[in-house]
Amino acid sequence: MFIEQGIKSENKFWKYIVGSLLIIFASFVGQVPLLLGVLYETSFNGKAYPTSNEAVMRFFDSNLTLFLILISFVFIMLGIVLIIRYLHGQTMLSITTSRDKIDWKRVGFSFFIWSVFTIVSTLLFYFSNPSDFVVNFKPIPFAILVVISVLLIPIQTSSEEYIFRGYLMQGFANLAKNKWFPLLMTSVIFGGMHIFNPEVSKIGYIVLVYYIGTGFLLGIITLMDEGMELALGFHAANNLVGALLVTSDWSAFQTNSIFKDISDPSAGLDVIVPVVLIYPILLFIFSKKYNWTNWKEKLTGTI
Repeated sequence: MFIEQGIKSENKFWKYIVGSLLIIFASFVGQVPLLLGVLYETSFNGKAYPTSNEAVMRFFDSNLTLFLILISFVFIMLGIVLIIRYLHGQTMLSITTSRDKIDWKRVGFSFFIWSVFTIVSTLLFYFSNPSDFVVNFKPIPFAILVVISVLLIPIQTSSEEYIFRGYLMQGFANLAKNKWFPLLMTSVIFGGMHIFNPEVSKIGYIVLVYYIGTGFLLGIITLMDEGMELALGFHAANNLVGALLVTSDWSAFQTNSIFKDISDPSAGLDVIVPVVLIYPILLFIFSKKYNWTNWKEKLTGTI
């Protein structure tokens, strides 16, 4: 069973606290290239030092900014690998899945189905409200964006999944010896980590319903499917396809995407509908394809 694979007598919860601090440290190390770039520009090219996240996002060309932000996740992923191996004495496979090897077909199916939904829904929004969008497509910047995104966004999304649906899911299971507490905690913390996203300041805290709801979706499919494969595919599709399709002046990623949303940000149906309608449909599709049963035990049972 997936969540039980981290339950070992020597895997005390304090190790997860130490491991989490080391992951945060790895994140800071990964931000050094961005800091060096800012210092170079302010020292030698006369640029004003950025004093906010919004200013940082506009400090460099958007492709360079995206690259410098995403490169930090390479350090995070390396930190996760080392922590799992040397602090906890586990393999990466043990925090990925209960199967003998990673089921890439599951990753691919989840990536495909959420990519299709993202593309179709974006086009529907565009054709139903064309005044809210402008075509932002520029061939060369977009080609560079594709290379950066394809190489680094899966690392970014996978590192987040390994932290929340893998590492911390098993860590809270060690502490609570049940399944509902890890599901609750990882979902709330995952949503809360997005509180500093520019969308929150523009739209309001109501947008956290979407982020926390997404955390619950990813936690549920991980527990029900006894592995992270579906969560890995979903998260990669969500961020990768989203970065390539649409950007806005107030989104977390500023990209040379195909479209730019120029509408005034507001907490509308796009915040609530995925959580109350689309995610349940997605759970239904996954449950039928992979024959999920015994929901209560897998989501709330004791260990």
